[in-house]
Amino acid sequence: MKTMRAAIIGIGAIARMHARALRDIPGVELVAATCRTEEKGRAFAQEFVCHWYADADTLLEREQPDFVTVATPSGAHLDAVLTAARHGVHVICEKPLEISLERIDQMLVATSQAGITLGAIFPQRFNPVVQAVQAAAASGRFGPLAVAASYVPWWRDDAYYGPGRWQGTKALDGGGAVMNQSIHGVDALQWIVGASIPGLPPAENPVESVVAFTAVRSHDVKRLEVEDTCVAILRFKDGAIGQLLAATSVYPGQLRRFLFGGRDGTAEILEEQLATWRFREESADDAATRERFGGMSSSSGGAADPMAINYSCHTRNFVEFIEALRAGVAPALDGLEGRKAVAIVEACYESARTGQAVRVDDVRR
Repeated sequence: MKTMRAAIIGIGAIARMHARALRDIPGVELVAATCRTEEKGRAFAQEFVCHWYADADTLLEREQPDFVTVATPSGAHLDAVLTAARHGVHVICEKPLEISLERIDQMLVATSQAGITLGAIFPQRFNPVVQAVQAAAASGRFGPLAVAASYVPWWRDDAYYGPGRWQGTKALDGGGAVMNQSIHGVDALQWIVGASIPGLPPAENPVESVVAFTAVRSHDVKRLEVEDTCVAILRFKDGAIGQLLAATSVYPGQLRRFLFGGRDGTAEILEEQLATWRFREESADDAATRERFGGMSSSSGGAADPMAINYSCHTRNFVEFIEALRAGVAPALDGLEGRKAVAIVEACYESARTGQAVRVDDVRR
């Protein structure tokens, strides 16, 4: 099996998680990473035994990796992907793909024209307990879903949004608690509900419309450019109703929670713990599922500390992408799939701005 040569564009905090995840995958070698700051770049290169380059073009010309991961600030993803496309290198991009649908669509066009694969990073899809709920939804165990909810009651201190930080800026973060922190929950919500809707085309967003309210409640409203609090109601295309709570305003931060329920069953996730798993008709595997996932969560999930997350789901995310490259097929979590969550987030922001319900398929900005 040919060793896959990987490189990282952008050396921020998440890049170390990418590097650790790649290091755990047999047949993958991290050969280089790039950032503009030499001291930071050389320290990273020494830690992960790779080369450092000051710019992505030089890295791609000299190293010719099989694929790159993008770990720059969210609003800089487009530039990194366009650079990869110019060099004909496959690329997988940290969430969100970009901060607007317009920029994501530029990425999709560029990678398609270059004949390269664009993958997305949404680690919650590779959380085994989330996968168990998605499989139950796909097999119809809930019956028609009545309720689907994602709650992210997190906390970020003032330093997180402090001077010199890209977080909380419209230009590079694109939004606040919804676009940055809760987008994991948004994606998992639409992925699971979408699996439960018979006949929904794979490329179609399962969310029909959104009503949302946003606010700045726990940070300096004069300095913070985006929301630290959002509550939204979603209507799915099969009639199910969704709830979304996104916050970085709730001290000291609580674990992420999902709830899915219908006529025939309910599942509730508390980070990595399956708090509820009950169905009208028990299967032979249900007791084992409750036993496997019923323990206390081993991670705070970033409730207060952005780096207090387990990178094993990133590893699985990369494995799915790499296996698709080896097989010459599109990954299940490709650019079109990664686009769906941003469409829902943009609908939330448009609804909060206008005070009106917004159809997700109509959002363009």
